[in-house]
Amino acid sequence: MTATTGKEAPPAASVTAVVGLLVLFELVSGFLQAGIAPVLPSIGDEWGVSDSALTWVIAVQLLSAAVSLPAFGRLGDLYGHRRMLRIALVSVAVGSILVVVAPSFAVLLVGRFLQGPLAALLPLEISLVRDRLPVDLARSAIARLVGALTLGGLLGGLGMGVADKAFGDVRLALGVPAVLTLVCVAVSFVAIPESVRRASGRVDWPGVVLLGLAVVAVLAGVSSAGDNGWLSGGTLLPVFAGLVLLAVWAVIELRTAEPLVDLRAMAGRHVAPYYFASFAFGVVYFGGQSPNSTFFATDPDEAGYGFGLSSLSIALAMLPAMLLSVAGSASTAVIARRVGYRNALIGSFLLVALGFTAFAAAHDELWMVIVELTVLGAGLGVALGAMPTVIAEASDPSRTGISTAVYNNVKTVGGAVAGGMFGTLLAAPAGAGDPAEGGYLAVWLVSAAFALLAAVLALAARRRETA
Repeated sequence: MTATTGKEAPPAASVTAVVGLLVLFELVSGFLQAGIAPVLPSIGDEWGVSDSALTWVIAVQLLSAAVSLPAFGRLGDLYGHRRMLRIALVSVAVGSILVVVAPSFAVLLVGRFLQGPLAALLPLEISLVRDRLPVDLARSAIARLVGALTLGGLLGGLGMGVADKAFGDVRLALGVPAVLTLVCVAVSFVAIPESVRRASGRVDWPGVVLLGLAVVAVLAGVSSAGDNGWLSGGTLLPVFAGLVLLAVWAVIELRTAEPLVDLRAMAGRHVAPYYFASFAFGVVYFGGQSPNSTFFATDPDEAGYGFGLSSLSIALAMLPAMLLSVAGSASTAVIARRVGYRNALIGSFLLVALGFTAFAAAHDELWMVIVELTVLGAGLGVALGAMPTVIAEASDPSRTGISTAVYNNVKTVGGAVAGGMFGTLLAAPAGAGDPAEGGYLAVWLVSAAFALLAAVLALAARRRETA
């Protein structure tokens, strides 16, 4: 059931101009998400914590995002996506400032928790542009937003590393994203229009809590698999608890008159395969990042493989792939206009599978790996742009926020599973300082298999293109 505010939608041209402001939000979002990794060692030195404790800097934000995504998505559908976008940005800004001034590591983690709604920005923006723009313009806007997120990640990865070195003080470096978030808060109160179409009903708070706890438990379990092993109690108990909570949540959702997620609608063949493909995409997208970097950095004289590159050299080696990924994301609407979103998605996953297979077959020369990585980046870029669009268009217009939020959650869980699985595959043999080369081969082949699985799932989805 859908309700509207009764206001007239503004001309499409005026809303299209606002997309540029939403692009700014996604640039900053990508900057924050990717920019934390280069400064983790400096954070450890500044706050006097071990490498193992530093994993909580990433984990806390990820767990907060798992809870924030469904809550902000549904609240946006009910009460306005601009309103929830502003609240999310304020939370991220407060968290970013708290990270800079944190007197202790515990307070820093609180700041990182407040940055969790960062993951809800893109679903809220997609809902906003889909609500206010015609289909073709909305598709182009979504592609630009995803492209901006990818570009922001590139700028964050390079920029924060440079800022940390230039300032010589990690707190000053962390002040850069804090200032950027404050700018975004100010902009959000200037010219962003509110969504017109609203869902009716109320927030299913039991559904929000149960889904959040289920995802948090699964993420916590699989994230520890690389260190503790898949058969350890620290891995199996939280995963099992998460699956039980997920089953309970599904039963409750099916019996609730106004559920958080309409599982019956999601079960249709026009949309369900895309959610399964999202999980496989998360495995490929998140899982391949760390192994590729460590392979570049491994000393070939000691391990018999790798290139012994420095952090800056790795960034430069990955730059062509990142640039092509940004271009692919931004060009998704143009590509899909010719072949359709479903075919664009299938083709992008096949390109990703080709890139990983090529990695496994030929990785002795640096130029070969750069070319293969560039092919992979092109496929990932188009997939990043196409996935949220096909899911948004396959969902009820009044539930776009929660639908795209669930997509992001499923993708995140896929990435967490990949982290534990690939961590196990890359465990160094006893007495060795580096993983066996066969571990990397296994990672690349498993990634190729998941990319193929995603292509098959997209192929299995029933066509439902928006007119």
